[in-house]
Amino acid sequence: MEDIGLRDVVEADLEVFLAQEHDPEAVRRSTFPPREREAFIGHWKARVLGDPTVLVQAVLVGGELAGNVVAWWEGERRFIGYWLGREFWGRGVGTRALELFLRKEANRPLHADPFEGNTASVRLLERHGFRRAGVTDDGHVLLVLGGEDQASTSRE
Repeated sequence: MEDIGLRDVVEADLEVFLAQEHDPEAVRRSTFPPREREAFIGHWKARVLGDPTVLVQAVLVGGELAGNVVAWWEGERRFIGYWLGREFWGRGVGTRALELFLRKEANRPLHADPFEGNTASVRLLERHGFRRAGVTDDGHVLLVLGGEDQASTSRE
């Protein structure tokens, strides 16, 4: 097993995360449109790194920056998301990173909403105990870890 760990995100990581967000295969699998550099950096500085309620960790593989895992509030719900560079897919990196992150993120219930066509991401979450709570109108699977299901079937 590779040496996989987490650490706090620093601003220097953002350029790597930006490049990962612009990977065409990652865009296809996530259905998340990549942002222009200024919008991406601004979002990360203000809404992620600048929000004390957000827990975000960089994922490291053998000391190399592989991606990130983040938890944030949307209204009354705590969500989790992650992004890994394509070169780290299929190597168990997501499995180990999510395991480590879930030890740090104690809030439950915890929600996730990957695109239903991203079967690897859906399976990863289900392996960690997330259960299906529905599908949104725009094709995302609603998954919940712990607590009573409060998920709705449409995105706000």
